Amino acid sequence: MRLIIAFCLPWLTFFTIGRPISGVFCLLLQVTLIGWIPAVIWAVYALSQYKTDQKIEQALGPER
Repeated sequence: MRLIIAFCLPWLTFFTIGRPISGVFCLLLQVTLIGWIPAVIWAVYALSQYKTDQKIEQALGPER
């Protein structure tokens, strides 16, 4: 679901993964027509990093 949001509303993706300041910057980038593509790429990249971080935390969770 977040991947669909990343393509439609890239700025909203950052709010769903807990990075609201990045979301505001992404919204400013997305406002321009030229900035839409970089905003989508950035949102998809951030989402993949978030998923990787979640997997690492899940693997190391009990040891902390």
